[in-house]
Amino acid sequence: MQKANKWVETPDGYVSKTPIFQFVLVTLLFTLWAIGSSLNDILITQFKTVFDLSDFATAFVQSAFFGGYFIIAVPAALFIKKTSYKMGIVAGLAFFALGCFMFFPASRVATYEIFLFAIFVEAIGLSFLETSGDTYATLLGPKRMGTLRINISQTMNALGNIIGILLGKYLVFQDSNLKAEMSKLSKAEATKFGEEQLARTLEPYKYLLMILLVLLVVFAFTKFPSGRPKTKSGQVASASMGETLRYLAKNSRFQRGVLAQFLYIGVQIGIWSFTIRLALELFPHFSDRYAANFMLYSYVCFFVGRIVGSYLLTRFRETRVLAVYICIGTVLLLGTTLIHSILAIWLAVGASFFMGPSWPTIYSRTLETVEDRRYTETAGAFVVMAIVGGAILPAVQGLLSDATNMQFSFILPTVEFALVAVYFFSEMKHDKLTPAQLKSAEAAKTSEVEAGTHAAVGE
Repeated sequence: MQKANKWVETPDGYVSKTPIFQFVLVTLLFTLWAIGSSLNDILITQFKTVFDLSDFATAFVQSAFFGGYFIIAVPAALFIKKTSYKMGIVAGLAFFALGCFMFFPASRVATYEIFLFAIFVEAIGLSFLETSGDTYATLLGPKRMGTLRINISQTMNALGNIIGILLGKYLVFQDSNLKAEMSKLSKAEATKFGEEQLARTLEPYKYLLMILLVLLVVFAFTKFPSGRPKTKSGQVASASMGETLRYLAKNSRFQRGVLAQFLYIGVQIGIWSFTIRLALELFPHFSDRYAANFMLYSYVCFFVGRIVGSYLLTRFRETRVLAVYICIGTVLLLGTTLIHSILAIWLAVGASFFMGPSWPTIYSRTLETVEDRRYTETAGAFVVMAIVGGAILPAVQGLLSDATNMQFSFILPTVEFALVAVYFFSEMKHDKLTPAQLKSAEAAKTSEVEAGTHAAVGE
């Protein structure tokens, strides 16, 4: 069967050659969970007006979403360890579909809490998908190309962000300012109009639900590599949770990577959650649909930034690429905080270009610090758990906005991004070879092993 598939699983769980069809399927998952995430930015704007929420309260959308990620990541890792990456993906697709289905009753009951619960269930599925998909993408091919593979997959994540914002712009938003429209109505009329607007939030989730059901069938009937390390006898090598925790407790680089991921996701979600709100606050005459354009431009910048970053990562040391990216992004965010004109919004948009390669590169580097592959699934779950930064830090930014104003609140992601830059500067001493040098070193090592094998056979 391995000969027919043209790929062979190595003892450390990697694959000798990337299985293209399986890699494409896994990469499609990155697009789907990005659509779910970017729709939150639309929901925040819609819910704020309809439910008359503070900026802090609107951040509960992200708290429910990323809180679900945080709570389920370790159970998802344990499930994957007991079954397989493929079964983790199937479970994720099922929960994601259930969360989308729950938007049907939520749009009719029309209470903020029901929507939050639907988002939480959706996030359970996405936590399974990310815990499986992020690690699995690094394993579907030779080890030295792991960071490049996850950056390619995450490029489709950026495309999913664009699709999500377009769905929200045209299926949820109307070409008017919802707050201004509702202010003209009586209380009873405003309530009825608000319910009509909430019903519109159902539209993009109907299409997502259909796609998820198709993918469930495709994944169920497709053969995938196990991605699991093997012992000499061919059995899957594993470790208990206690062993894993003791190992990770001694791994300071892993801990710094998790912290960097926590801060980075706070930057990303903080900027994207409030860019539309920033545009509407600075320019109240903008319509909701027009303000959504700034998020569309942000996601395009993010997409292009990730493509450019992926190319640079094939030529230069990744810590150098990311340090430069993030330093420039930090300067742009500082401008968003301090410049009182429309330039502030455009600088926030431009900062998305320099966020592009951050998540996958931090993820891959952090996972590479786990040299014993028996701990990979659980270690990957802890990196995914760092996504709780998207639940906590944007809420803090919302509080800061309520206490001051939306523009000044962008000082928080500015500081967070600067701290992520510090992480990459600290990692430079562990990143001494370019991709070309790594390839040469790997080829030399393979030649030595083959030479040793031939010598042993000759004796």
